[in-house]
Amino acid sequence: MSDHRSQRAARLREKAGAYALHALMTGFFLFPLVFMFVSALKSDEAQLLRDMGGLGAFLPRGEISLQNFADVFTRTNFARAMFSSLFTVGITVLLGIVVNSMFAYALARFAFRGRRLLLTLVVALIVIPFEAIAVPLLLLVNELPWFGAEGWAAGWLDSYHVQIVPFIGHAFSVYLFYQFFIELPRDLEEAAVMDGATRWQIYWRIVMPLSKPVIATVAVLQFLARWGDLLWPVMTVRSDEFATLPLAMQTFFGQFPRQWGDVMAFATMATLPTLALFVVFQRWFVRSVVSSAIKG
Repeated sequence: MSDHRSQRAARLREKAGAYALHALMTGFFLFPLVFMFVSALKSDEAQLLRDMGGLGAFLPRGEISLQNFADVFTRTNFARAMFSSLFTVGITVLLGIVVNSMFAYALARFAFRGRRLLLTLVVALIVIPFEAIAVPLLLLVNELPWFGAEGWAAGWLDSYHVQIVPFIGHAFSVYLFYQFFIELPRDLEEAAVMDGATRWQIYWRIVMPLSKPVIATVAVLQFLARWGDLLWPVMTVRSDEFATLPLAMQTFFGQFPRQWGDVMAFATMATLPTLALFVVFQRWFVRSVVSSAIKG
């Protein structure tokens, strides 16, 4: 009986320690968000600066209002920057899911000459940082033709498509889709072929509905990569009309006098779409991570 009680107490202590560690890690990752959200609500700049040196930075005390958020819309073209970010990132993610999944499905299911070479190139492209190809890519898009309001013209700079087209194909997304597709059983696809279904019908009506976990993972990862990207917009965007939130944030942060409450309000509104996306895709994202860990 005593051994049973001691084992039960040991399990309880182990569980309590695990919960305490998880709570500590959760708090560690939430502290920056809490600080940002709380600071965005403090309309008194002097109070905000005094609280930054202690725990008061995480407490909603002092003069609390939405004035900082109103100031952001007054001092910057936030609505236009938000639209540009949502448009460019949304189109990039949607087209990327279709294009990368089609390429991955061909690698996973079709046998053709050069297949292994293509797969090797995909893996090799994952380890190449974007900074290594940013300048060559800039020179390339500056010479490519595009049909606009004034007809055909060379150069993609200062446009939406220069922020979308180069990032539709994504090596890591292809690899994630490929790893998922090769684990899918072929029985459903073979049965569909026997019923006269085409490869496109199999891909669109069978494979993609079964791929919600990996689609959610790719969508979240690609959204995060493009949403916070600053280097490429700095290199290619010249006007406020096509500026995304990171570029607008950099411009706003450089204005003087710098109002930290307004900066935190800007950052808060820029963070909300990312949090909303994760909440929407959380179930499939976690399922994909768990299934990948089990397979590994």
